[in-house]
Amino acid sequence: MSLKLKVCGLTLENQIEDLIALNINFLGFIFYEKSPRFALKKLSLNKLRNFEHTGKVGVFVNESLEKVLEISEKSSLNFVQLHGDETPNFVENLRKKLNPEIKIIKVVRVNSAGIKIPENIDEINFLLFDTDSKSYGGTGKTFPWQWLGNIEIPLPFFLSGGISLGNIKNIEKITTKPFSLDINSKFESEAGIKDLTKIKQIKHYIDNFNKLK
Repeated sequence: MSLKLKVCGLTLENQIEDLIALNINFLGFIFYEKSPRFALKKLSLNKLRNFEHTGKVGVFVNESLEKVLEISEKSSLNFVQLHGDETPNFVENLRKKLNPEIKIIKVVRVNSAGIKIPENIDEINFLLFDTDSKSYGGTGKTFPWQWLGNIEIPLPFFLSGGISLGNIKNIEKITTKPFSLDINSKFESEAGIKDLTKIKQIKHYIDNFNKLK
């Protein structure tokens, strides 16, 4: 399976259109008001709905079930990413009420204490491994990716946390390859403003990586 790319923390309409033109696989919109990349500062749900793309990801942090469902419907999301401390019961209830065509991504925060896979993987479609942080992501910090080779990973996964042009080649050393990379702060000029030149460079690397597989 070809390695894919998710660009997260998008806030500008013109940059979203540019990334769609670049055939970026997944576009991440953060619906966490405390984030400097909060999507609804500059975008509306109706605007998000109108973007023609099959990989629109809504990122939620400890949000209410009702709000996740409302935003997912009004913005025509394809994926819901749960990036907080959502309980197995919350995930189960979400799966029951969410449009069955919408996939669920659940974060697994990684620290030196270990990696804990969620209990209810039957309701989850993808995992996302990110560096543990009190700010729930966007720190630009990495974790030792080789740790992923020490555990059994039951689902396709996104790799997140400080991915940059400087460390991208280290993915070649990971024994269990990610489904997709998830980039954010290392590909910005400021929070929410993406550096398209850098994004084109990492996409070029991924395209070549896939050709050599």
